Amino acid sequence: MLPTDPQFLYMVLILPSLFGLTLVGEGLNKIVHHEWHGLISLFFGIAFIGVVIFAYFFFSSFVSNV
Repeated sequence: MLPTDPQFLYMVLILPSLFGLTLVGEGLNKIVHHEWHGLISLFFGIAFIGVVIFAYFFFSSFVSNV
């Protein structure tokens, strides 16, 4: 069961967001250096950030209803 404290929600999502941003940064760095397999990193980073945003809206609506 999730606590109703909003700080819990923010702390759970900070580390995954940083991981997604790291993947995006690594992908962009590889693309700039003409390593086209950096597109894979970029794609997974954007997808990971999308999942974090979805989880934020899902959990924030869940916590507000409790």
